[in-house]
Amino acid sequence: MSASFCKTLWCAIGLVSLGGLQAAETPSPASNYSRAEFRVVLPAAPRPFPEPLPAGAAPGFKWRGTKGWAWTPEQYLAEIPHLARLKMNFLMNCYLSLFDLEQHPDWNQDPDSNRWWEPLPDAKRLAFEQIVRECQSRGIEFCFGMNPNLKSRRIVNDGKSDSLDLLWQHYAWMQDLGVKWFNLSLDDIAHGCDASTQARVANELFRRLRAHDPAAQFIFCPTFYSGPGLGQPPSPLEERTYLETLKRELHPEIFVFWTGDAVVGKITRRAAESYRAAVGHRLFLWDNYPVNDGYAALHLGPVVGRDPDLNAVVEGYMSNPHRQQNEINRLPLATCADYAYNPQAYDPVRSIGQAIWLFTASAEQRQILADLVDAYPGFLICGSDKTEFNALLKRHKQIAQMPQSRLVMEGYLARLERLSADLKRIFPTCYTATKARLDEDIGILKNTPLK
Repeated sequence: MSASFCKTLWCAIGLVSLGGLQAAETPSPASNYSRAEFRVVLPAAPRPFPEPLPAGAAPGFKWRGTKGWAWTPEQYLAEIPHLARLKMNFLMNCYLSLFDLEQHPDWNQDPDSNRWWEPLPDAKRLAFEQIVRECQSRGIEFCFGMNPNLKSRRIVNDGKSDSLDLLWQHYAWMQDLGVKWFNLSLDDIAHGCDASTQARVANELFRRLRAHDPAAQFIFCPTFYSGPGLGQPPSPLEERTYLETLKRELHPEIFVFWTGDAVVGKITRRAAESYRAAVGHRLFLWDNYPVNDGYAALHLGPVVGRDPDLNAVVEGYMSNPHRQQNEINRLPLATCADYAYNPQAYDPVRSIGQAIWLFTASAEQRQILADLVDAYPGFLICGSDKTEFNALLKRHKQIAQMPQSRLVMEGYLARLERLSADLKRIFPTCYTATKARLDEDIGILKNTPLK
């Protein structure tokens, strides 16, 4: 093997060993970072986090927080202290957390998992009451939400006289605990997509909540919840008619959730202005990052692709997280918190570096987490619009195109195995789900033949 080929080979191994990412010489705007110009840069010292505001300035988004993703009560309780540490002030339960996942875990195929018309089991009620109290003790607004039409045998806007009362029992319970923020989500549904009947249900819930507490707030997640609101294929007329109906019939003080220019991807002020005009209501951003939707994927790099002046149009910010890996989710969530608090000054490289510093106690811990983020930089930085995007499996395909791909893969796997061993040694009692994901991916790579 020639010396020049050896040099080319080992350079290739270095490029794909973990992140395969190059450092930018100068910071780029948050909307412009790509995998080709980003890598984790560990800071020499910590700085205040989130990035401090100019004197007298208010946070960019008034409400800043996250939701669960089919989280257990234990996951919510574990994350509340970290939300407060990141100066976040909003936590919404995932409606999947209220499904009967304990007895019907395959919620996507089993309509018996969502029996919203029944009272919640006592154990679940007590657990969520503890979550509410913990939020209240830390100055975090807990937002209670349900999706009665998702994978359910019965929809709430079915015209039956008792349907709304059966749903109301849950909202009344939460309001009695002092909760002031509420959500009705009717996203990703197959039945009950009529905007007029949806608006009537949302309005009646809001009316009852306000009758008991004039300060109650309500966020509605519509069935058409992304894009500029101009009527996009495949059903432009349906979307346009739907949003026009909400604009006309939904109570004017109800917020509307919006996910951005698309369900996943960049989020621009221009699209926000267009959607807000189409739906005619104040917007609350449901940011689909770093969510993995329960897939075998990790997205650990900083949030990118959000306009620095988005807060001029959108009033609230809510990040959508990983499902099982709530511990490691704190790293990308911290960058979301940094952006939401001071979007004008947000820099992804600085933010992820400071986030790593924030959650570690030694230089060795910081380096391991930096390597882990480089291994799983996230679908946004990698240019994907798929929450199931797996950076390690993608690199396998890239390596397959290289000369002497088997040797390159051996070097890549050796680095990943060292990372796995170091993660277990240095963090023996945490990141359990993340360790499992890394080991499973290593196993997949070992058993996937190179072409």
